[in-house]
Amino acid sequence: MDTQQDSLKPRPAIRAAAFSVHVFTAFGGAIALLAMLEAVREHWAAMFQWLGIALIIDGIDGPIARRLNVKTVQPNWSGDVLDLVVDFVTYVFVPAYAIVASGMLLPVAAPILGVAIVVTSALYFADLRMKADDNHFRGFPALWNAAAFYLFLLHWPPLMSTLLIAALVVLTFVPFHVLHPVRVVRLRWLTMSLIVVWAVLALYTLRLDFQVGIAVKIALCAIALYVVGSDAVIRLARSFA
Repeated sequence: MDTQQDSLKPRPAIRAAAFSVHVFTAFGGAIALLAMLEAVREHWAAMFQWLGIALIIDGIDGPIARRLNVKTVQPNWSGDVLDLVVDFVTYVFVPAYAIVASGMLLPVAAPILGVAIVVTSALYFADLRMKADDNHFRGFPALWNAAAFYLFLLHWPPLMSTLLIAALVVLTFVPFHVLHPVRVVRLRWLTMSLIVVWAVLALYTLRLDFQVGIAVKIALCAIALYVVGSDAVIRLARSFA
């Protein structure tokens, strides 16, 4: 009986390969630490570069895990929990520090909003309804790395930046749909094309330490509006059809 059960166990090489995917995901947390070190030094472009690497890890570890059947081969390790832990520090905690410490918000409001970002995002990550059936996010999906990027890109007056961050905190729990760039099937070809354009423009922006022209800023903002508002526009158009 034991021999039969042993024969059903994956080979050590397969188990090691599966576990290496968890190690790869965990490296996202290490990348977050490097990003935080740059943030403490106020090397903001370098911080976003590290967060960009973490974003790449987050984008490819899932498909690799599914390819290697990690959930079955390594059942004692939860990739979902690990992913949430790493996502929280890369999408929320490090960007929240940057938003608060950058001096772009009203001084009296900055620490309050920083606390609000962390608390509301933790609650959002725990919400089992965070994704709709069609894989859209419900509410602002705690993409504070993106919010911080646009804060540095636009460099609005402190009052406007403060109002923007406060609005995003509230929108975390407003049931509108935000596009998941990878998992939403509808218009995926267009979405992925725009994400590639966004990545190129973002890298260009970081290379120039956010000192880019108005055309680049408009393009980056237009892509953000597509991600946030495309579902609402499509639903509105269908209602009039």
